Amino acid sequence: MAASQPQPHPLVRLETLALIAVGGFAGANLRYFAMGLLSDVQSVLLVNVIGSFALGFLVYEAQYTGLVAPKSRVVFTTGFLSSLTTYSTFAIQSALASTPLLLVAIVLGNYGLGFTGVLAGRELARRLGDPAAATTGGETA
Repeated sequence: MAASQPQPHPLVRLETLALIAVGGFAGANLRYFAMGLLSDVQSVLLVNVIGSFALGFLVYEAQYTGLVAPKSRVVFTTGFLSSLTTYSTFAIQSALASTPLLLVAIVLGNYGLGFTGVLAGRELARRLGDPAAATTGGETA
């Protein structure tokens, strides 16, 4: 039998949870602030696209450069970005869309621009990590 790995001290997990909470607090408040800038549909689209871009960058940054520390990455991804972006409001806006055209615009906007944001974030991470990798094909992720 393999020896079991030593368990980290319970305070290490508590520290991580506290950092995620701080990131979540900041992300939720930024989303609340953004909701007052534009219409609700536009605000949700904005935070979802920005969040998708940032998440794409952080996920691929780990693969290409590793400049962001793992704990910081957790704070930004699980804490900040998961509170900034809002799938639930997007789903409700879709369900309450007053016309089929608005429904299509909401769904295509969030999914299409969100996916484009991830790709743009990935491209930025690639360029920061290895400029030659940004022009060669062949994805590994």
